[in-house]
Parts: sequence; structure tokens; C-alpha cells
Amino acid sequence: MPSTSNLNKEDQRKKAERFRGAHHGSQILVLPNAWDAASAKVFERARFDAIATTSAGIASAYGYPDGERMSRADMLEAVQRIANSVALPVSADMEAGFGNTPEEIAETARLVLEAGAIGINLEDGTLDKSHPLADISLQVERIKTVRQTADEFGVPLVINARTDVYEIFDAKDKTLLAQAIQRGNAYREAGADCIFAISVDNKETIAALVREINAPLNILARHGSLTIAELEQLGVARVSFGSIPMRATMSLVARIAEELKQHGTYSFAQDIPTYTEVNSYFEKE
Repeated sequence: MPSTSNLNKEDQRKKAERFRGAHHGSQILVLPNAWDAASAKVFERARFDAIATTSAGIASAYGYPDGERMSRADMLEAVQRIANSVALPVSADMEAGFGNTPEEIAETARLVLEAGAIGINLEDGTLDKSHPLADISLQVERIKTVRQTADEFGVPLVINARTDVYEIFDAKDKTLLAQAIQRGNAYREAGADCIFAISVDNKETIAALVREINAPLNILARHGSLTIAELEQLGVARVSFGSIPMRATMSLVARIAEELKQHGTYSFAQDIPTYTEVNSYFEKE
């Protein structure tokens, strides 16, 4: 990882407090997901209030599949480069925490803070097909230990506790809503600031989660999802986009490749930032 010697803890603490407060504002928090410094800069210049990272986007950029297949050190290096590139609060997607025990995952959280981020995304899904969700009691202990570690560090790390209930199981299962509510409230009680219910698009289900979980709710938006305005009307506190912006960028690169290969033309070179302008994004004052 790059040096953390220039980390300003007081500035970091203020960013964390501002980010936490944004989950309780009158407007939904729209949180775009960056995968490198350049994409983070684009989102910052578009005047978003904060940025999240995408584990899948970063993994792809480093040449790995998603799912903690790249090392924790490499993921943290990417997080730090993003955090160092922008003045905005940055929340790090650290998947399931790159560990198993509460202590291992708390160490990941401490390293996230050292990298300059002020938030962390932690999911309860596992890679074990025979046991695809972490036991609630274990996940609760992990979140409690992360919260304690952040308190000791002196920065109020914003914990976005993700439940993979709808990601893993058949949506026809009538027990999923109760499971998601139970997990969401348990994680909130353990110290999470926000609950992330991934792979939920149904309006009635989202409304029930907002109503029954005693915490701000994060929804991932994708093609076909409710609009940001509709999510805000339902009471959703935060909307994020995962690896979708990165994959949309890959589709643009594919169209560039097709034009070069098939037509030998350069229409993609119109209306783009100049070389000098992009360089200026990263000039240090």
C-alpha cells in the first residue's frame, strides 16, 4: 500500500460524520461506485456528495474475478488510490471482509481507515455453497468488533451491512422478507449504520424493508430498477450501483474496438476531455 503518513485523522473524522449524516437527510444519497482514480474524479467533478468503490470493478481492473480472489493488500491499495484522488468521502467495498473471525475482519476495517476511506461495505454471503449465508450471531459479532475497532481508531467508520438473502435464495421463497428484516435489525443493533439489501427490485418488498428495518436502507439500482425518485419516495436512504458503471464503460470500449476493427473511423474521439484537462484532474495544488 502507498504510504499513509499524510493521513489527516481530523479531516477523515469530519468526512465520516458528514457521510453518516447524509444517510438521514431529506434527499436520498446517490452513491456512484468507482473502480480507479479516474472514474472517482469523474464522479467528483459531477458533484456527487460521496463515492463508493466496487470490489468487482477493482477486481476486473486488476485482472481477477470478483469474490475476494485478489489479495486484501491489492484491494486496499486501490481503495487508497481512490481516496487520495478525491476530496469526497469514500466508502470501501470490502466484500465479506477478507477474513473469517471477527478479529480478522476488524483488522480489515482498521486498514480501510488507514487507507483514508471512511465507510465499509460488509456482506454476509459466503463462498460455501453448503452454507451460503453467515450465521447471524457470527455476523453480529463481526460488526460489533468492527465498530469497536473504529471507535479505538477515532474515526466513526460508516458500516454498510449487506445481507445477501435475496442474492442467494429463490425470490419465490416467502420467508426471504422475514429473513432480511431479521438480519437487518440484528446488524443495526450490532453497530451498522446502514443496511444493504442487494438484488431487491420489487416495490412492495422495498417498502416493507424500509418500514420494518430500523436503519437507513441501501438499494442497488440496475436496468429495470425503480428510478432514484421512486426509491426516494419509498424512503430508501441510499442507492448505489455496484460494478454497473464499470461494465457500462467496458461496453463503450467494446464499441470503440468494433468501430476500429470494422470501419477504421474514430467517432468515439469526439466530445471527450482533452489530454491537458485530464492531466489537470490530478495536479496537486
